[in-house]
Amino acid sequence: MPLLLEAVLSVGSDLDLGSTLQQIVETATALTEARHGALAVLEPDRDRIDALYTTGTAETERSFLRAAIVVHTEVFGHLYVAGKRPGPFTDTDLGLLRVLAAQAGIAIGNARLYGTARQRERWIAGAAAVTTALLTGTDAADALMTVAEQARVLADASAGVILQPTEEGGMEIVTASTPDDPAGIVGTVIEPGSPVLVQLLGGEPVFIDDSATDPRMTTGVRSRFGPSMMLPLQSGGRLIGTLALPRRRGERPYTDVDRLLATQFASQAALALVLADAQADREQLAVYEDRDRIARDLHDLVVQRLFATEMMLESTRRRAASEEESGGTAEAGGGGEAEERAEAGVLLGRAVDELDSTIQEVRTAIFALQQPPAAAPSTFRGRVLRETGGAAALLGFPPSVQFTGAVDALVGEETGRELLAAL
Repeated sequence: MPLLLEAVLSVGSDLDLGSTLQQIVETATALTEARHGALAVLEPDRDRIDALYTTGTAETERSFLRAAIVVHTEVFGHLYVAGKRPGPFTDTDLGLLRVLAAQAGIAIGNARLYGTARQRERWIAGAAAVTTALLTGTDAADALMTVAEQARVLADASAGVILQPTEEGGMEIVTASTPDDPAGIVGTVIEPGSPVLVQLLGGEPVFIDDSATDPRMTTGVRSRFGPSMMLPLQSGGRLIGTLALPRRRGERPYTDVDRLLATQFASQAALALVLADAQADREQLAVYEDRDRIARDLHDLVVQRLFATEMMLESTRRRAASEEESGGTAEAGGGGEAEERAEAGVLLGRAVDELDSTIQEVRTAIFALQQPPAAAPSTFRGRVLRETGGAAALLGFPPSVQFTGAVDALVGEETGRELLAAL
């Protein structure tokens, strides 16, 4: 009895599932004085062995004992001992093995619960890390890669893949985290009509046991993968895309817990993507508002003041010219003063021309500020500014551009294309 009590306590001393299973085998052989022990773990809902834990020397033994290990009404596996030292096994040995198997079922259940809790913590931490990364200003491409890579690591998958709907009605792989796949799969398209596409576009999760043989899979890369999860990235009725997490052929299938946690991760990642997109829109709007404010200030303050100064100088120049004409018949001794007035008139004229050019350049800058940076300009004036702005990198200096008159109203579409081609 003390030996049995010690054995029962030992199998429940570790919460790590792998260590617990190995401890069960070793305790069973010690308790029954067997030379060899084994624990065969069965695949869920199947009769095939998923894992085997052994101890001792495996020999051809005529006598052995077996006891089923049941976890929550489900047969988890079978515990074997063989080669009694000395003599054959007794009914007492069988009773001890069955008691140990019953206690092992409880210990395995606890270890699995602990493992699930730890797994859930990792997924929650991963989702939080993704949210933090996306809300720090990551651009769209990097945001999708962040989601794909984090999900791949958490799911222990061979690849983390993001698919997005195409204009033709299919879905295309736009981002993939595939460290062990140098060939790459970005650009692979699920064509319209694929059986799996209806579920994906409808925002339904798809779980596949073997991608290579599942008739729903029609892409050319399916032969590389086995178990797979395809999870919708949607928030508030908006479908951003699909997160696919395939494993290599022959690797362990995803459990119900894996599927649940990955689905929850996908939902949170989709929400984070939407929030990040909204934040980027707000920041862009703030930039537009700031640019518009600067343009208004330039127009209302700078241009008006420059224009007023130009008018004052122009008035002064004309007055000086008028005085020069009226004083042309004056006495000869005033010739030096006349020359000075003429020179002053020339200088005033140059100043007026410079101010006029400055006003034109400021107005051009105002127009450029009013155009969204990322948007393709729709007016002829905007297209000219885009072309000259691009030429600055080649020329080494920004070209000066001036417009006279309502060019957008006067220049037709065909003429505008020809003029742009000549720039």
